[in-house]
Amino acid sequence: MELRQLRYFVAVAEREHVSEAAFELHVAQSAISRQISNLESELGVQLFERVGRNVHLTPIGKIFLTHIKSALRGVDYAKKQVDEYLDPEGGSIKIGFPTSLASNLLPTVLSAFKKSYPNIRFQLRQGSYNFLIESVRNREIDLAFLGPVPDNQPDIIGKVLFMENFYALIPSSHAKSNEEKISVAELEEENFVLFPEGYVLHQLVIDACIRSGFTPNIQSQGEDLDAIKGLVAAGMGITLLPESAFNDLNTAYSAKVAIDNPPLQRTVGIIIPKNRNLAPSQKVFYHFIQDYFEIRD
Repeated sequence: MELRQLRYFVAVAEREHVSEAAFELHVAQSAISRQISNLESELGVQLFERVGRNVHLTPIGKIFLTHIKSALRGVDYAKKQVDEYLDPEGGSIKIGFPTSLASNLLPTVLSAFKKSYPNIRFQLRQGSYNFLIESVRNREIDLAFLGPVPDNQPDIIGKVLFMENFYALIPSSHAKSNEEKISVAELEEENFVLFPEGYVLHQLVIDACIRSGFTPNIQSQGEDLDAIKGLVAAGMGITLLPESAFNDLNTAYSAKVAIDNPPLQRTVGIIIPKNRNLAPSQKVFYHFIQDYFEIRD
């Protein structure tokens, strides 16, 4: 069983078409067909069945694909470790982040890091809270910024970098937009604009309202930060957002109002896998971030 065969197998499985896989890999279609045939002969099973011009995985082929993709990620990671051992300041890092940290935290720390390590490259992946945790766990990304920092994941290490307050985002036409501070309880009669259910910022706002004695009336929902802000600016309701989300607020249409009694906060930090070592460039970045925020183990 050769790595080449396994990579050909994954390419065909993902495209369900031999000629498309051959085009993507820049090899002859006959070469891919021959290598997959050799792989099937070695395994003693049929991995694909032909349906017209396409091919589909057999049941055992689907099982084989799951394990082979994981194994190939391990092989690629091992090679990355070797390459970066030879040149720890010339590697690449796959970094995940949520939408709420995209406009302020991420560009600030990456800009500072590049001044000291200009040859390290970044691949950035935006995603939801649970997606980012799962992606770190499955080696799809190397590390991720998150808020709040998870403390109940047995195979994830979370490092808190700082705490940040939540603020109310209120349409400029609303009477409460001119207030210096408000409590969550004062918002009981308001319409809310939130992320959809399943997003961590959705649940944080729901929990804050319940602690204040009411369930919020959700008028509208948006799947990204710009959509949420746009709905508030259009007068569809109010929302609660962490401070890092207010970097590019348009004050002509909405206002940022502090929350007290009690203040609503979240942790913000970075997560890494617990059961595998970071590659050299990843370690450089991870320690840089802790020094940047003056965090000590």
